[in-house]
Amino acid sequence: MRTAFIDKLIKRIDKLEPGELQHVMLDLLREKGFLEKVFQALQEGIILLDTEGQVTYVNRAACQFFGLEAEQVVGQKLAQGLRGLDWPELLKPGTVISRDLEVVYPENRYLNFTITSIDDEAPLGFVMIIRDITQTRKVTEEKIESERISALTILAAGVAHELGNPLNSITIHLQLLERRIRKMGAAGAKLQEHLDVALGEIKRLDFIISQFLTAVRPTQPHFQPIIVTDLILESLAFLKPELSQHNVSVRTELRADVPAMPLDGNQMKQAFYNLIRNACQAMPEGGTLTVETTFNDYEIRIAFTDTGKGISADNLNHLFQPFFTTRGSGTGLGLMIVRRIVREHGGEIDIESRVGKGTRFTLFLPLVEKKIRLLEAG
Repeated sequence: MRTAFIDKLIKRIDKLEPGELQHVMLDLLREKGFLEKVFQALQEGIILLDTEGQVTYVNRAACQFFGLEAEQVVGQKLAQGLRGLDWPELLKPGTVISRDLEVVYPENRYLNFTITSIDDEAPLGFVMIIRDITQTRKVTEEKIESERISALTILAAGVAHELGNPLNSITIHLQLLERRIRKMGAAGAKLQEHLDVALGEIKRLDFIISQFLTAVRPTQPHFQPIIVTDLILESLAFLKPELSQHNVSVRTELRADVPAMPLDGNQMKQAFYNLIRNACQAMPEGGTLTVETTFNDYEIRIAFTDTGKGISADNLNHLFQPFFTTRGSGTGLGLMIVRRIVREHGGEIDIESRVGKGTRFTLFLPLVEKKIRLLEAG
């Protein structure tokens, strides 16, 4: 890659005295060393390529993005790792290609890269600039999710209003029918069976509506200093009959020295109930639920691990969507409620699962109260 200065130098090189030539070469080396230091200090990845797409230089940031050493990259053709790039098109003056890329090694990142010719008049090669957009993408996804939940909140209010009154009216009339059927004695036994089914479905619809409202309606947690271990033990004791019914044994590894932290006890127990019930339903033939707590100076981690059937990669991406469920009788709102509660406490939830091995839900809760973001009421 030659500059006008180098072109002039080449034309005059045979006229330079040895001392002058040495001075010029030292200046060039210093300039090269300075530019390399600048490139190495950049947070963006820089890759220089020749006109054939072969890597001639790569900086430290680019190596870190892809988990490679410079020696492994220099001399390789970029097309081997980035398919579909139109190199003849890049040779045309003014052509710029920008694309997003997801990498999973050495860690999952979303990158954006731009490739353009170094010199439009006489192509000398290409420069590729790589930026890490993982955090930007995460913020964008959270914004989209917030807007979607806001829309669901408005929808939920409308659904509750439109369905609540008819359901109450139907329930009243079914109760009146039930009184008349009872007066019929044995002759009304068959009708009573049908009526019980109808009343059960009405209750199920009412439960779905209330669960939906709970999942999307903003609530203000009432924080008090609470030891989370106590809430876990209370939740396990409350659901002990269900655990026994599903033949699920419980193993606890709870730190005895967990400090008190700002929590809304009722909301957090609701989150624990949902996670414990999910674990039970994931182990229809029985199994083991392990509950663990660990903490550091900043946060407490609470893990619920089951030995159930696990969750496929496709389903993992949809777990927190409303009404998505892998069970025929589920509402698909339990995990949405868990995540809302955890986020209102300034925390996050992480899921690890292996099909046929089990699933692990980990809650990360801050030891100090964080400012929470609530959706505006629709």
